[in-house]
Amino acid sequence: MPSVIEFYQVDFAYQRDWVLENVSLSIPAGDFVAMVGPNGGGKTTMLKLMLGLLKPNRGSVSLLGRSPDQGRVAVGYTPQYLHVDMQFPISVLDVVLMGRMKRGGHWWYSKSDRRAAHDALETMRLADKSSAPFRSLSGGQRQRVLIARAICGNPEILLLDEPTNNIDPSAEAIMYDILQELNQRLTIIIVSHDLGVVSRIVKSVVCVNREVVVHPTSEMTGAVISELYGSEMRLIRHDHRCTDHGHDAKSPAL
Repeated sequence: MPSVIEFYQVDFAYQRDWVLENVSLSIPAGDFVAMVGPNGGGKTTMLKLMLGLLKPNRGSVSLLGRSPDQGRVAVGYTPQYLHVDMQFPISVLDVVLMGRMKRGGHWWYSKSDRRAAHDALETMRLADKSSAPFRSLSGGQRQRVLIARAICGNPEILLLDEPTNNIDPSAEAIMYDILQELNQRLTIIIVSHDLGVVSRIVKSVVCVNREVVVHPTSEMTGAVISELYGSEMRLIRHDHRCTDHGHDAKSPAL
């Protein structure tokens, strides 16, 4: 499959604090990737580099064969934190329609925009909530509305930063079920600490801890990844994909 995202020898630092070093990564079309690693390891930074919100200090990033600034029009993105006044009187449909706003466009929506927003809500199993106030929804429902906003622009790639934070297990199960359906037509990259669940549905695991190593998933086994997180955690058995030597002393290990 052709690659939709490419990192080539990327270094990035916030001022003098190096977050990523010598990162090379290729994500093929149709992949479902879980990006895992410790807090501060560089996961969110990688998403922002993909979107062109940050620029590498060295190396290059391409998105659908173009620069991130040019390619991100084909990307749907849900950030980790939602900054919104929950008292603001906005409906679920209005939130989703924001995903149809065009840069430099007018503050009105066409019939096709509204149809796309309703279709996105149906995909996220929230068609009956379109007229409900956004603030009336549960945490899991709000997160699905935000994903509906991300997909209603018909992207080719979906980037999700910790989409299951602060939602209950039943809402999480619904979301992962929907994401598997979406992966039939979208390349998906999800940042998550929910390793036990994510590893059942994704095709590749990208371990990010300043450096990057990629693994295709195989099956649940409870392999220890203490080198990556600095404590005992359980994940999946995997086969090394991106390097001949696998993990070295500096690389995260699963």
